[in-house]
Amino acid sequence: MPHQRTYSAKAGDIKREWHVIDVSGKILGRAATQIATLLKGKHKPMYTPSMDTGDHVVVINAEKVKVTGNKANQKMYYRQPRAGFPGALKSSNYETLQRRHPEDIILHAVGRMLPRNALGRQMMTKLRVYAGDKHPHVAQKPVAKPLA
Repeated sequence: MPHQRTYSAKAGDIKREWHVIDVSGKILGRAATQIATLLKGKHKPMYTPSMDTGDHVVVINAEKVKVTGNKANQKMYYRQPRAGFPGALKSSNYETLQRRHPEDIILHAVGRMLPRNALGRQMMTKLRVYAGDKHPHVAQKPVAKPLA
């Protein structure tokens, strides 16, 4: 039986596609896992953990994403705008953040599902989130991707 070599993707082999995902009425965590899978490239047979083989993802209708249970009131988001200063920690719950910056909810959920290193930051640059149903990426001919 001949010895099989493990395939490792090269930079020239990577073909990136564009996907549009409508998250209106979808559950936040379930949508975020599918978006993270597309950004990582795990849906491709050429997936290599040490390389960014993922696609570009455009998320629309971020303002209409849902959470289950009482998370709308209880789920908290924290940020530290002036790090190093006492009392600088700011917090807001899901409901408030959805009114003010609905894009940040998706960015936060997906970002936590990607690696916390340079590779994860590179993957996050391929994610674009919009509150409404309009986006400026028509020229890239994105394919509408229904969430399961």
